[in-house]
Amino acid sequence: MNDKRFLSPQETAASIVEAGRRVLTQPWQRTLVLSLLAGFYIAFGAQLAIVVTQDAAVYLGVGVSKLLGGSVFSLGLMLVVICGAELFTGNILLVKAALQKQIPWWKIGENWLLVICGNFIGAFFFAWLMIQTDLLLPEQMAANVIGIATAKSGLSFKVAFVRGLLCNWLVCLAVFMAVAARDISGKILACYMPIMAFVASGFEHSVANMYFIPAGILLSAKQGVSSPQLCWENFFVVNLLPVTLGNIVGGVIFVGGAYWFVYLRQR
Repeated sequence: MNDKRFLSPQETAASIVEAGRRVLTQPWQRTLVLSLLAGFYIAFGAQLAIVVTQDAAVYLGVGVSKLLGGSVFSLGLMLVVICGAELFTGNILLVKAALQKQIPWWKIGENWLLVICGNFIGAFFFAWLMIQTDLLLPEQMAANVIGIATAKSGLSFKVAFVRGLLCNWLVCLAVFMAVAARDISGKILACYMPIMAFVASGFEHSVANMYFIPAGILLSAKQGVSSPQLCWENFFVVNLLPVTLGNIVGGVIFVGGAYWFVYLRQR
């Protein structure tokens, strides 16, 4: 029996397909602004995670530190879902509408390209703003920012890809549950658990990395510290490329395609 407080999985899948039809009529300017906002929102969550985890492991242990970091990072998706924004990793679910023949496949490519560019501009601009505040300069904070960015820039292609796949499996499940929820408290809870899980587990999110790594690069440049591993080439090629591909595969296969096959294919 379906409780009126939330949609059944089949109703949720159908609702996502209907929402995906927006790409047929939504002006590109609106999509761009909403994608800029999503970049800002994810960066807010990422910055909060940096602040919380800078010394938590010393006093509470590594596991609890990761739990706290994931908990506050979930703010980003809450803002995207409740306030409204276009997030690349969430828009992977547009494949449901294409599989259902409600939108053409080329529209998905067009939307993904515009949205990921907008997400990057928003997240990068937020990183630049944070550098201007000098809030990242204290020694422990700076070490955390640069340490996170350096570690992400040194992953192998396979590791980054698989971590990206697992990440967006959870992110798309969070979006799926948030669509199913009928009130704000339900949407907040739907966003919190999967996002906390992926951050605490150490998975890789392409849009979050658009803040984490540029912030580390900009901060190291401001401090006059150079690292061969922490550079723009490694950001784009070593991390962002495989993580983005992993995000696409994880969302398309394990959430978008799977739930379309289960609930919508016969229809």
